[in-house]
Amino acid sequence: MANAILTHEEEMALRKPIDDHVGAIQAKIDALRVDGTDKVVALEGSIDDAKRDKILTKDERERAIAAYQKDLEKAKAVESQNKSQVDALIKEAVDYLSAHYDKDYLDAVKQACASEKVVAKQNYDKRLAELEKEHQANLAKLSDSAEIKDENYVYKNRRFDAKIEYEKALQLVKDRGHEAFTHRYHLIDMLRMSKFTFAENQAQRWENYKYTFDRRQFLLRNGLYIAILAVFIGLCVAAPIVKGTQLLTVNNVLNILQQASPRMFLALGVAGLILQTGTDLSIGRMVGMGMTASTIIMHQGINTGTVFGMTFDLTSVPVVGRIILALLVCIVLCVFFATIAGFFTAKFKMHWFISTMANMLIIFGLLTYATKGVSFGSIETAIPGMVIPKIGGFPTIILWAVAAIAIVWFIWNKTTFGKNMYAVGGNPEAAAVSGINVFWVMLGTFMLAGVLYGFGSWLECLRMTGSGSAAYGQGWETDAIAACVVGGVSFTGGIGKISGVTIGVLIFTALTYSLTILGVDTNLQFVFSGVIILLAVTLDCLKYIQKK
Repeated sequence: MANAILTHEEEMALRKPIDDHVGAIQAKIDALRVDGTDKVVALEGSIDDAKRDKILTKDERERAIAAYQKDLEKAKAVESQNKSQVDALIKEAVDYLSAHYDKDYLDAVKQACASEKVVAKQNYDKRLAELEKEHQANLAKLSDSAEIKDENYVYKNRRFDAKIEYEKALQLVKDRGHEAFTHRYHLIDMLRMSKFTFAENQAQRWENYKYTFDRRQFLLRNGLYIAILAVFIGLCVAAPIVKGTQLLTVNNVLNILQQASPRMFLALGVAGLILQTGTDLSIGRMVGMGMTASTIIMHQGINTGTVFGMTFDLTSVPVVGRIILALLVCIVLCVFFATIAGFFTAKFKMHWFISTMANMLIIFGLLTYATKGVSFGSIETAIPGMVIPKIGGFPTIILWAVAAIAIVWFIWNKTTFGKNMYAVGGNPEAAAVSGINVFWVMLGTFMLAGVLYGFGSWLECLRMTGSGSAAYGQGWETDAIAACVVGGVSFTGGIGKISGVTIGVLIFTALTYSLTILGVDTNLQFVFSGVIILLAVTLDCLKYIQKK
């Protein structure tokens, strides 16, 4: 095994013929590029510099650019003339690498690395055995409990040091193999001037992934997803056995996406608050309020229920007008109450839990008192078909959710407000020092959440064809928050992606839907949600602790 290990000098000796052969071809290519490609690159840079040069007058700038353009045309002509020769030389070099690099060099390095790993493990085991022998000999000489305790402590530290040395040896082996792999692409990079084929790019990405892979980090980032995926696979296996039905059908997938669509708005709204280390306990009551308002406005015929003793009859208003009015009322109500919570949180540094809990109680109390807790029945039967029709069996409500994802992604990633949200979430004190108005960013985040809650409750009313009541939406805040934390939006602040929120909503909805099909009691589903939230936040805290 030891004979398979290469010294650095032996490894360089194996690589030298390859470097020499490709280097000779590279020299020919460089000579052909001197008056062509190299000049093109240099002249294009000079033209860009001249365009940006504020010292030159307009006439001087135009004369300089004209002269560069004239030389550029000549250089491009030389480049075009030499292109076929350069391409042929590049092909010759790449073909040579394909034929010789692995066979004459890389395979030997891989074998040497494998042998080095075995030797490193043998040395580590040998060192552990020596430490154990010394430790037992030392213990045999001791009788005092304090001295034995000290000896055990020293022994533990020595074992730890041995492990560190072993890990260093493995890292050196890993570095050696990685460097040998990437050298090929360094040569190709020089030949092609940083241009790689799709296959070459993928090979480098896979190698870099393996090189930087850390099992602990991988499990911290993806452990929950793996566990949920395993549960979902188990449910898919159990469904045909327990209920005689398949979970993974087109119809079920569309149903999951349809259910997830209104919830996507709620999760996107609360995600902005979690991004700033906050939360919102009033989401469910916002949904109930929006559902009730929408049902009253779009009700089929005269409302049978009353609001503060008043009966509403909006049947004389055109259907389209009622649809738009319902949406506006939902948004205004949700933004109004979200702004109240946001004001107290941002202005008085009130904890998000308190401000949103107060909001939750106020909304529920007012709505229940105003409506006596009754359900307002169905909306006009034609309205869902006008706003969220099914086209060929495809529920277009999904497109509303896709639009919301795209818009919120743009706000988070492409606007100053979005960048300020991340800054305030990461460190509000530093954000304030840098000139960001923390109060308005926090208040704006609440208002944006209110808009999304209003849209979500309006869509839910359309999906359920009404049935608005004060009790509707109970527990939805836990689903929205859970979707965010499962999707990687960190309660430590400043960390989160829209893609993660989207995945979190889909995962949660799919699991809830699956549990419902399997007949799992709703109360047990709450337990399931709580466990997922606990695990997700625990993993998030572990990542935060590790960074600290």
